[in-house]
Amino acid sequence: MAQFTLKSFEFRREREAQWRELEQLVDRVEGRGLGALSAEELHRLPSLYRAALSSLSVARAISLDKNVITYLEGLSARAYFAVYCRKRYLGATVASFFAATFPALLRRIRGAFALSCGLLVLGAVSGYALTSAEPDRFYTFVSADMASGRTPSASKEKLEEALYGDGSDATATLTNFAAFLFTHNAKIGLMCFALGFLAGVPVMLLLFINGATLGAMWAVYAAHDLGLEFFTWVAPHGVTELLAVAVCGAAGLSLGYGLVFPGRHRRLENLAARGREAGALAIGAVFMFFVAALIEGFFRQLVQSLEVRALVASATAILWTAYFALAGRGRSVGRDVALVAEPDLEGAPS
Repeated sequence: MAQFTLKSFEFRREREAQWRELEQLVDRVEGRGLGALSAEELHRLPSLYRAALSSLSVARAISLDKNVITYLEGLSARAYFAVYCRKRYLGATVASFFAATFPALLRRIRGAFALSCGLLVLGAVSGYALTSAEPDRFYTFVSADMASGRTPSASKEKLEEALYGDGSDATATLTNFAAFLFTHNAKIGLMCFALGFLAGVPVMLLLFINGATLGAMWAVYAAHDLGLEFFTWVAPHGVTELLAVAVCGAAGLSLGYGLVFPGRHRRLENLAARGREAGALAIGAVFMFFVAALIEGFFRQLVQSLEVRALVASATAILWTAYFALAGRGRSVGRDVALVAEPDLEGAPS
């Protein structure tokens, strides 16, 4: 026993100075980043890390003091992240997410996104056609609360009131309206995302119904020769809002696809992998809902010109198309957001 204690003491005495030096460097990196180290210390850090790993390997092999092994395991793990993993600050992480990760993730599931958009369009066309043929079908697609008196029996003057508000309401009222719309629309989109766990079938139904609601409202206005006015009233915020719903729908459909067609992976593995990506897409969609709520709550109520509304809607559509098609191309996004991919720990101490 005395010989074992002596061996452990000698092992630690010969190497402890390097461990302490490494620990001090890791403390500074964790507190202030790699910029806190000098050029010489940066050169020294990997060497000390490899020496600590070597000490850990020897300590395990000859079954030294358990406290020494535990200390070296913790120090080696901390040093690994200091050497191999970049520390990302919140601002840089958020900027990287919206600049590259979010659009790149959507491009990965562009088939699901195209299907999601197609279901919205199909629902809108169906709602428009069915309501135009039989106005009473309007109540099948639009609830009384959502209609707010804008029904097939409403007069043209009543319908015009929502299109041409005089913009004299207080800013606080518009702010509350924008907050309500943000909450309501975000719930719809996130429901599409959540229903992906049910193989994606309810997602398709919800997307179709949302489109049908819009089509039914459009048919009511078109029956009073206000179709163009209704389009320019909806489009400035509708482009962003419907794209956000489609993004959430695509995320849900991607989850459902992974469950129904697991491929070479198990269903739970697919759910975990696709769930991280779908969660990141849902975060981006919530931001889009926020932008749509601001447009709907402020710009749309204050700007009455059909030409300006149409111009803003067109510019919004072009900007979102360019963003999702081009942003983040040629950049690796695997490590930009923790929700999307875990760091590669190959070579880390176990």
